[in-house]
Amino acid sequence: MSLQRNQQWKNDPFHFQRPSRRDFMYVGWLGGAGLTLGELLKLESQAAVDGQAKKNEPKAKSVIHIYLQGGFPHMDSFDPKPDAPAEYRGILDPIQTSLPGVYFSSHMNQTAKVADKITVVRSMTHTEVDHSRGEHSMFTGYRPSPALVYPSVGSVVAHELGPRDAMPAYVCVPNQGSQFLGSGYLSNACGPFSLGADPARSNFSVRDLNLPKGIDETRFHQRKAWKELVDDHFARNERDDSLATMDSFYQRAYDLLASPQARDAFSLKKENDATKELYGMKPWGPILRPSAGARLLIARRLVEAGARCVTVTYGAWDTHAFHYRSIGTQLPDLDMAFAGLIQDLDQRGMLDSTLVLVTSEFGRTPKINAGGGRDHWPRVFSIVMAGGGVKRGSIYGASDALAAEPSDSPLGVEDYVTTVYHLLGIDASKALMSPGDRPQAIVMNGKVARGILA
Repeated sequence: MSLQRNQQWKNDPFHFQRPSRRDFMYVGWLGGAGLTLGELLKLESQAAVDGQAKKNEPKAKSVIHIYLQGGFPHMDSFDPKPDAPAEYRGILDPIQTSLPGVYFSSHMNQTAKVADKITVVRSMTHTEVDHSRGEHSMFTGYRPSPALVYPSVGSVVAHELGPRDAMPAYVCVPNQGSQFLGSGYLSNACGPFSLGADPARSNFSVRDLNLPKGIDETRFHQRKAWKELVDDHFARNERDDSLATMDSFYQRAYDLLASPQARDAFSLKKENDATKELYGMKPWGPILRPSAGARLLIARRLVEAGARCVTVTYGAWDTHAFHYRSIGTQLPDLDMAFAGLIQDLDQRGMLDSTLVLVTSEFGRTPKINAGGGRDHWPRVFSIVMAGGGVKRGSIYGASDALAAEPSDSPLGVEDYVTTVYHLLGIDASKALMSPGDRPQAIVMNGKVARGILA
C-alpha cells in the first residue's frame, strides 16, 4: 500500500469501523456448534433439498416435545394405583379427571381438567435402565448401537421438512438437554438451535438473535453494506453461480436477525398477564427457580411463528431418595404449565395442527425404596400425546395392578416414534444416508399405533 493510500486510511474516520472478514462471518453463533447463522441456513437448505421425498398427508404442522429428564414417575402422575399396597401406591391421593372413571394423582389437578383433550399412554415400554440408553431409544426409535448414533425426531423433522418462514426448523428450550436430542449421523444443519438461557429470567435474551456487543443497528447495516460490496466484486470478477447461492444463505441470516417477527417469537414481552397466569407464571413477582410456564409459553410462540419442532426440557426427575419432596416442588409447576399450554393451543385453534408430547427416558420403580425414593423402571411407564391427529380424551394401553408391567397394548419405542412421524407426514421407513453411504431406515420395523390416532 502506498504512503498516500495509507495516510488516507488513517485520516478516514470510518477506518476503524470497517469490518474484517471475520466480522462478515460473525453475525451470531449457533449455540455450541460454532456455526454462523449463514452457514447454518445454508446447511438447512441443503438438508431440505436432500429430504424431499414422498410424505404422508400430515395431521400435525409442528410438534412441541416436553422432555422430563431423569425418569418421570408414572404412578405418581398419570397412572395412580389406589388399591396397591402403601409401599407401591405412595402418599398421593387419586383425583377424578374430566374423563369418567379416569384418575390422575393429586399433583395433576389442572391436567385432570383437560384430560378430555389429551391421550395418556399407560403402556410405554422398553428395556434400557441407563439414562443415556433410554434417551437414545425414546428420541430416535432405535436401541443404542456402538457403531452409530441415530438422529433425534427433531433432527429428522428438520431434515425432511426443512425450515419454515424465517424460523429455525428445530429449537431446544432452554438448551439441548441430552446429547441424543441432536442430529446423530445427519448433518449439523439438522441439529437444534438452542436458546442458551431460561426464558423465565427477567433479562432473558437469545444471544444468537442479538447483535454482538458494541454493534448497534447502524453498524449492523454498515457491515451488511460492506459484505454486499465484497460480494459484488466477486460476482463481477468470478461470475461463479455458487457465490450467488451462498449470498442467498447469508441474506436469510441477515433477514432473521433483522426480522421483528423472529425477535418477537423468542420473547415473552408481548404476552399479557392473563396468558402468563394461565401457564402458572406470576408476572407480578420475581421467579426464583426454572419455570415450566415460561418454557412452554415460548414454545407455543415459536411454533406459532413457524418452528417445526420445539423440545422443552424441564425438571430433574431422578428421585432415588426423598422422592415426594422433590416432585412436590416440580410437579405442580409442570401440571399448571402443561394444562395451560393445552388450553392456550385449543383456544387459538392450534391444537389440531400441533402435536404435543410429554415423555421421559423411562419411569420409576413401582415400589418405594428404603431411601424414600423410586429407582429406574423402563418396563412400563406413561407418556402423553395430544393434538396433531391424536384422539382427544383417551387412555391407550394399561399397566398391571402394581404399575410394573404392561397389561394391555404395550407400546415400544419403534411404534411410538413411527406414530409420531406418521402424524407429521414423514415416512418412517424411508432410508437416510449415514457415513459411508450406508442407507438407514428412519425407524426400523415400526408400526403406527392406530389406537392413538383420531
